[in-house]
Amino acid sequence: MRLIHLPFLLTLLIVLSACVSTPTIKPPLEISTLALNQAHLQHIAYIQHFTLHGRIGVQTNSKGFSGSMHWQHLDQHDQITLYSPLGGQVASLYRTPEQVILSDEKGNSISASDAESLTQTTLGWKIPLTGLADWALGRPSAGMIKGITWNEQGLLTTLQQDGWSIEYQNYNDHNGYLLPGKIILKSEKVNLKLLVESWGDISATNKP
Repeated sequence: MRLIHLPFLLTLLIVLSACVSTPTIKPPLEISTLALNQAHLQHIAYIQHFTLHGRIGVQTNSKGFSGSMHWQHLDQHDQITLYSPLGGQVASLYRTPEQVILSDEKGNSISASDAESLTQTTLGWKIPLTGLADWALGRPSAGMIKGITWNEQGLLTTLQQDGWSIEYQNYNDHNGYLLPGKIILKSEKVNLKLLVESWGDISATNKP
């Protein structure tokens, strides 16, 4: 019987151990990304006015919509116009502090105290206008946050708030503000996708 020399045995063990795959352990999010996230949210916190032009897609259990969208947002007012894929106006939504008015393509108008119930009744799907101005900018609204994540640059990637799960993609610089180019919103009954083609008239007020 031949004996295996100790140096040879040690070499064999080293080779075998190198062949064993070690699972990759992702390091925890660095504390610095939290500081970047807070700095980014602070930077965009005072944006009060903007215009947005893009494409919108909506899917529910019974209805769907696809077209373009023009949105002018002011501190106390919103004007959202929806267009069909061929460019025809489908509906116009106008919000004031007192009420929300929706006008259809035939010129008929109906008002309500909030946009959510009004769009559900008239369009068959809900526009979450209460928080949408904040969410579109990539920041939480004033309600309770159930979940939130951000990337290494401190930009939001997901947000759960007011019954909606929101995903952010394709951030771009607009007048010194990093704003999302693709926003996907999901609730229990509605999937809403917003592709931002252009931002305009971005202004911040009430900075300390």
